[in-house]
Amino acid sequence: MEVPKPDLILDCKGLLCPMPVIKIAKAIKTIAVGQVLEMQATDPGSRPDMEAWTKQTGHELVASHEGNGVFTFYVRRTK
Repeated sequence: MEVPKPDLILDCKGLLCPMPVIKIAKAIKTIAVGQVLEMQATDPGSRPDMEAWTKQTGHELVASHEGNGVFTFYVRRTK
């Protein structure tokens, strides 16, 4: 899996649902269309939350992975 270089990193470790989604919804507005935001979370519920949020908003979930209890998501702003 090729991981894109993020333009912004959002640390949501230690936060529970729905806070990671709330924070990424706010942060994605601070980057330009086409740029990539990396979000790190420790809540296992963040995986289905991120899949649902990107489908709902139209932003692109470029890649995701899990390691050492941290879920990392790469989201490209599309609009």
